[in-house]
Amino acid sequence: EVYTEMNHSLWNGMIRRLFFIVVFGCIALNSNAQKVFSVEYESRADVKVFVVDYESRADLLVYKEEYESRAKGNEGNWFFVEYESRADKKVFFVEYESRADVKIYFVEYESRAGWKNKEKIHHFF
Repeated sequence: EVYTEMNHSLWNGMIRRLFFIVVFGCIALNSNAQKVFSVEYESRADVKVFVVDYESRADLLVYKEEYESRAKGNEGNWFFVEYESRADKKVFFVEYESRADVKIYFVEYESRAGWKNKEKIHHFF
């Protein structure tokens, strides 16, 4: 009986550690997911985006952050980096809505940023 209690305790400890590794790993990935670089050629982009005229037509409401440290999570807080190598996602701004993976609308306030169509969220992971 001591043997099974030890196994049970070890198993719970391993599961707990694995859970924290997965959770913190996901947080670490998400925390850098919004450093964006605008590429010149569609073929170099991770995501093709189109800027819509109305908030109601957007998949994602984007707020342009002034500081890199504020570009957090996958919630539309973007910081445009100067160098492609510093970006977590490379975007290409397409001319036609039908060519876009994600439709975005730039908002004036940080609190307005966020996903309106969560089906598109995978493009920024």
